[in-house]
Amino acid sequence: MSTVTSSLNKWQKKKLCSLFNHANLSLLFKASVHGYNANAFHQKCNMQRPTVIVACNESGYVFGAFTCKDFLQTNQNVVDDKAFLFSFNDKEIKEDLLRVLSGNPQYAFTDTGPDFGSLVFLYNNSASVYSNPGTYQFDPQQMHGNDLQLTECEVYRVEGFNCSKPWRNVQWNSERRKALLSIISGWKPFVSSVKQARILLVGPVGAGKSSFFNSINSVFKGYVSSQANTGTAGTSLTIQFRTYYIKPGSGVSHVPFTLCDSMGLEEGLNTGLDVDDFASILKGHIQDRYQFNPSMPIQPDSPHFHKSPGLKDKIHCVVYVIDTCKVKLLSDKMIEKFALVLLTKMDETCPLVAGDLKNVYQSHYINKVMQEVSAQLGVSLSAVVPVKNYCHELEIDSQTDILLLNAVVQMLRATEGYFDDLYNPDERSE
Repeated sequence: MSTVTSSLNKWQKKKLCSLFNHANLSLLFKASVHGYNANAFHQKCNMQRPTVIVACNESGYVFGAFTCKDFLQTNQNVVDDKAFLFSFNDKEIKEDLLRVLSGNPQYAFTDTGPDFGSLVFLYNNSASVYSNPGTYQFDPQQMHGNDLQLTECEVYRVEGFNCSKPWRNVQWNSERRKALLSIISGWKPFVSSVKQARILLVGPVGAGKSSFFNSINSVFKGYVSSQANTGTAGTSLTIQFRTYYIKPGSGVSHVPFTLCDSMGLEEGLNTGLDVDDFASILKGHIQDRYQFNPSMPIQPDSPHFHKSPGLKDKIHCVVYVIDTCKVKLLSDKMIEKFALVLLTKMDETCPLVAGDLKNVYQSHYINKVMQEVSAQLGVSLSAVVPVKNYCHELEIDSQTDILLLNAVVQMLRATEGYFDDLYNPDERSE
């Protein structure tokens, strides 16, 4: 008997494996060989979790669904908060065309074909799929091009993939929050002339730079505060260079860093933060409350221009803040300066995380976004840190605080790298 082989080409398989930390895919079922019917599907796929269904149509779409649960024939609904749908168009080979939609639906794993609520494969025992956005609220044109006739339907067992183990370990208890505060409070630069690390936040308009400062400030205050202006305007609300000092609180006696906020990055001529102004900020030339002029960078005769900045006035860590993948707004001169990347609004883009923030490092979608950002910006995956800012909340909560404080710890560690590069034994404190 001939061996049944996958219909996926090398690029398609690589694309699919990227969703599962490049785990192995073992082909269980191929409809063109085993038949477009539910009985053949269940015979090959029951009790084989975790599995991914891959469907193809003439329009060039490759789409499907993943579940950590076993396929059974119990006529009962099954809930899987790790499940998701995915789609990409094989005729448009671009890295940003992979769409992943998470949810928390109830599935009907019955005598019919695989029923994910929004998508039912092998519908009516035929080479077709039933489509109703429902739980996942997808765009049918983006999901399958409104082409419901299948040229193939395959099911793979995802081998070596742990559905329950997070891909980045985080402790979510109050003791960890206290430990992070202690680490931050006890940190200090080994360069004697510098008392506080100066951390610059840059990023596209609306990415959440000012909200991040407000959120960090809230952690130390013990309640949600809004010192920096925030909003959803199409142009930058931050028109001044601001240096924000955070007062000690929450049992912390010392805050060893300041956060510097800049004008947002925008597309178009004479808009957003100027590259020359960015360079002046890094060198410590621009002082607090300087009002940016997008059409002209700061001049040496400006009263806000620091002619002879010391090491304590310079920027020691540059953090790029984005809400999704707006990396196209960046210039190469800026990219090479980044030490850390903050991904904000993760709870808004992934329903799994919106339901429980502790799922942030179990979300396949967020893992994929982080890997793409890492590749496009040329930073290590460990330098990409997701956070959730306080925006509509009235009170702080421990889980949000832990993500925010963990981001600060990573910033301080990146700052140590800056000082290591400038290491001078004569300047090292005793």
